[in-house]
Amino acid sequence: MKICIIVDDYLPHSIKVTAKMMHELAVEFKAKGHAVTVITPGSDISNSYEMYELDGIQVFKFRSGKIKNTGKIKRAVNESLLSFHAWRILKKVFIANPQDLIVYFSPSIFWGELVRKLKKLWNAPSYMILRDFFPQWVIDSGILSKNSPVTKYFQYFEQLSYQAANVIGIQSPANINQFKKFNGSKYQVDLLYNWAAATPVLSQGMPYRKKYNLEEKIVFFYGGNIGHAQDMRNITILANNLLPFKEVHFILVGAGDEVEFVRQTIQIESLGNMTLFDPLPQEEFKALLSEFDVGLFCLHKDHTSHNFPGKVLGYMVQSLPILGCVNPGNDLKEVVEKANAGFVTISGDHEAFKENAIKFLDSNLRKQLGANANKLLHKLFSVETVANQIVSYFVK
Repeated sequence: MKICIIVDDYLPHSIKVTAKMMHELAVEFKAKGHAVTVITPGSDISNSYEMYELDGIQVFKFRSGKIKNTGKIKRAVNESLLSFHAWRILKKVFIANPQDLIVYFSPSIFWGELVRKLKKLWNAPSYMILRDFFPQWVIDSGILSKNSPVTKYFQYFEQLSYQAANVIGIQSPANINQFKKFNGSKYQVDLLYNWAAATPVLSQGMPYRKKYNLEEKIVFFYGGNIGHAQDMRNITILANNLLPFKEVHFILVGAGDEVEFVRQTIQIESLGNMTLFDPLPQEEFKALLSEFDVGLFCLHKDHTSHNFPGKVLGYMVQSLPILGCVNPGNDLKEVVEKANAGFVTISGDHEAFKENAIKFLDSNLRKQLGANANKLLHKLFSVETVANQIVSYFVK
């Protein structure tokens, strides 16, 4: 089968979890005998498009305005044009390279028109991997009003994206219920968990611990988006609450619209137990992660969708125990705690978050929960399972 993957971010230059996940999926499709082509935008190229190969995957990157780590208005305009630019620039490529299946990732919500055209051109079905309910989460967070013209604009393209899918893969049972609450039963949905390739990176001599004087520390590691959707106050307050525990240190790696808030909080509150890093290339990121002790995540308490952050799977790959906080009702709390892989509290419950963090000062408990986290990865979140699941809908 020829499979076309459409995603707004891809390796090797991205540091985002989405890019890593989608490349792992592409490689798994290839390992199963499928030919894979990836379509992705790039603001860093001078030609209208460039083609390259990565681990046997053919990638077409078309020129686009910047959509990552930029202002909200600029991002919205550039994302709105994704389908237009992809079709305009790559139309001849599409005609010359018919595909049997289209797999597209959301966010972005703006792929619907491109997918619709490709389905007609190739007479091919499509599978949408839906990870975020946008614009719903920004409505929940109070960033946009439910009835504003901007919200209606985004909702229009959201529905176009759904309408282009034969099947929509949603990442948790609670999210499926939430999706049906807003959309009824007019779309075919599938429970599709997040995934990761289960190959850990082996640490070589602890160079990062030595470089940053962390050799005697218990390091809580956060890697990924540092933005409003995460509400990083949960972690900065936790770091403040743990200042008396001199053996604890926090490492944060990533980019997003709350980076400056975190940086200022470290200075204003004298959080000597927290270090903030700029985004790192994937290989360096994984090497850094391999040296540390506890994987951290947080989600804004006002979310009504129930995300399974991809970063959590990266922690599971490295057999790190998990410490996090989620919005009320999020399935992830039950999944992690039922597997005895970590502790998850409700965002904003800072005392419970602190008490759970203190439990991880016990090295034996960290080792036990970390091993359970890795078992959970293999049981529910393997890339092989996901690849088989997607293809099964379209193989007679």
